[in-house]
Amino acid sequence: MNVDRINEIINAKPNLSTALGMEFISTAEDDTCLARMKVDERNRQPFGFLSGGASLALAENVAGVGSSALCPGCACVGIEVSGSHVKAVIEGDTVTAYARLISKGNTLHVWHVDIKDTADDLISSVRVTNYIIKAQK
Repeated sequence: MNVDRINEIINAKPNLSTALGMEFISTAEDDTCLARMKVDERNRQPFGFLSGGASLALAENVAGVGSSALCPGCACVGIEVSGSHVKAVIEGDTVTAYARLISKGNTLHVWHVDIKDTADDLISSVRVTNYIIKAQK
């Protein structure tokens, strides 16, 4: 999935993705996309670990990038995010979100996102549902 066009939109002005340090990556598969995020002062909790909220934001954003890449000209917004955090990540590590499209309807997309650390250990498992808003004519 090519996310270059979406990266241009994201990087055009400040937003949550840029504020938290997310980087979106194209893949060879049409139903997957990736994102990376270094754990640092922008997305850690006071104890020095990756914030669970930042993990959920990463998952929702990578799924949104995927839906946006699949639906040019549409607004793709998250309407449900549900996740389980299974391991902590210390500041200084980098996490990678692996998003896979589970269902692609005309108005809803469902994604499964696994977030892993640099040791390839599972950090969070997240399900994201996006609502696809067609461009008004």
